Amino acid sequence: MLSTPCLCTQLRRASRGVSKLYDDALSAIGINVAQYSLLKHLQRLQQPSISDLAQALGLDRSTLGRNLRVLETKGLVVMQEGADQRNRIVMLSACGEQVIKAAFAAWQGVQQLLVERMGAEQVDELSNLLNKLQTLDQLQTFDTDPD
Repeated sequence: MLSTPCLCTQLRRASRGVSKLYDDALSAIGINVAQYSLLKHLQRLQQPSISDLAQALGLDRSTLGRNLRVLETKGLVVMQEGADQRNRIVMLSACGEQVIKAAFAAWQGVQQLLVERMGAEQVDELSNLLNKLQTLDQLQTFDTDPD
């Protein structure tokens, strides 16, 4: 792989590599890491609206909608009308709950593998750096024009 000073490229490469570890571990359960994350957020939020779930995941509503339709087709989530017709509520199905339980051990195995490979201290440091990066969009935008 060609070395690069570009942080974006480095982050994308690292993300793809780590995602592949999780995807490989979760493949036997029939979901990928993005679907697992969505299901876990849904479980924690307990019947959120699509808007609330999108905000929690950091996704736009249209992207979330596409992902939810895949999970709905698999029978893992159920969508119902909310208090008004513009609002939809998302719930885990019984099958979705079972999939989360089955997937947890696989997910936990990858977490442990990463801690073993990197060391707990570096994992904590990485987590802190990633949390900072997630809030970059809340900071002032960079002016790339020197004038």
